[in-house]
Amino acid sequence: MTESGHKVQVCSADYGNADHARALVELLDAYARDPMGGACGLTDFARANLVASLAARPQAFSVLAFEVADQLKPIGLVNCIEGFSTFACQPLVNVHDVVVLPAYRGRRVAEKMLSLVETLARDRGSCKLTLEVLAGNVGAMKLYMRSGFSNYQLDPAMGQAQFLQKWLR
Repeated sequence: MTESGHKVQVCSADYGNADHARALVELLDAYARDPMGGACGLTDFARANLVASLAARPQAFSVLAFEVADQLKPIGLVNCIEGFSTFACQPLVNVHDVVVLPAYRGRRVAEKMLSLVETLARDRGSCKLTLEVLAGNVGAMKLYMRSGFSNYQLDPAMGQAQFLQKWLR
């Protein structure tokens, strides 16, 4: 339930569904505009091509959250990309984007979406979920810890893994 008393519905996104496609782009753009998403909206190219590009990749899947009122209002999104764990010799799922509109944060919407992500990952035979989070995103870190995530390390003497990037353009 949300503060307004409306229920929250989560579902696997259907990239061929126009309402799901529109919700996905709008929610990801809202995240991109948020300081935790870089504070710069999606490019016109990304807005125009994102859904078709995800649909073309069988390793990609998304979960949407809607507030159920007179009509469904998109309020949350998780984008996931399947990878592969060489050590386990099994697929893994990287939780790539987690979005909840500001007015709905703190209401366990992301937990519901992550629960469905976990179910879908298990159905794919995945051995684990991975994700990255900014050190300053305390709320998200609490959510992830509450949802069973922990810092990645193999040997405590070697420390925790670091997430690095190198742009290729």
